[in-house]
Amino acid sequence: MSSSNNSPDAVLSFEQAGIQFDTRLGLFGKSLPLHALQDVSFDLRRGEILGIVGESGSGKSTLGKLAMRLLEPSSGAIRYEGKLLQDYRGSALKQLRCDLQMVFQDPNASLNPRFTIAQCLREPFVLHKRGKAAEQQQEIAQLLQIVGLPATVLQRYPHELSGGQKQRVVIARALALKPKVLIADEAVAALDASVKAQIINLLLDLQKQLQLSIIFISHDLPMVEAMCDRVLVLYLGRLMEDAPRELINRGGLHPYTQALWKSSPTVDTEAGFSDEEPLSGEIPSPLKPPAGCVFHTRCPKTLPECKTRVPELQTQAPGHGVACLLYPRKQ
Repeated sequence: MSSSNNSPDAVLSFEQAGIQFDTRLGLFGKSLPLHALQDVSFDLRRGEILGIVGESGSGKSTLGKLAMRLLEPSSGAIRYEGKLLQDYRGSALKQLRCDLQMVFQDPNASLNPRFTIAQCLREPFVLHKRGKAAEQQQEIAQLLQIVGLPATVLQRYPHELSGGQKQRVVIARALALKPKVLIADEAVAALDASVKAQIINLLLDLQKQLQLSIIFISHDLPMVEAMCDRVLVLYLGRLMEDAPRELINRGGLHPYTQALWKSSPTVDTEAGFSDEEPLSGEIPSPLKPPAGCVFHTRCPKTLPECKTRVPELQTQAPGHGVACLLYPRKQ
């Protein structure tokens, strides 16, 4: 099964997409390929919030950068509105940069400390030559209203704002050019719990108001399940499961999804969906991934063939795919 079928409502499509980096071990060491992402297929639908989860090193941020065309795929294809990303040139590429926007984890790294908030928010309009000064000011005032910030922040510098306020500024700037797709890469990971909830609610409100398609990247599976329509589970650069939120709420089917869910401190352990122990051990090096299923070295349900055979994503129900030899394709 390919999780991407270029459905008519797909705004962004990954088709067996992968990216490889060449790394060198030591000064005179040999070059080894690092497969950061391999054979990943999915569609982001219009108005959908798609969650991407997995441990550090699973390829989540790499996926976001590929979607933004900050990186080029080594294999497969990525399409925006049916057109290959690498085919965008000139004015079409400039519009693509407006349509796809990203919010990173650390707002301090995203905001120029020498700029006032007004200058930070005006920057996209200036770079893309959008409107005159008065029109830009009007747009900025509207953006502040959308993200729930007072006009008094405009004359302040980033260091004078709280973490939550800075992240709201970053979100406002990302919305300045009226994007169709917003990619949030661990956008709330560095925030306190109460502020985190405020930003999550803001993103949900924005998605409804502006009909945004959102890719929400996180390591927190319960939080992703709470806000996303659908969830992709990555492990060591490969897609393990593509499931609707209601299935993720029950722990999913893949042993890795179940282990991630049970390992979360926010999950009710009395739910008892699985008798397996929480996930243990370290994720293997992407320079030397295990043969066969990349998860077999940590999987509590490993079969003999898991050590030699790479499982394909197989349909278990409409909109639900699992890459695990425990679950053969259902007709």
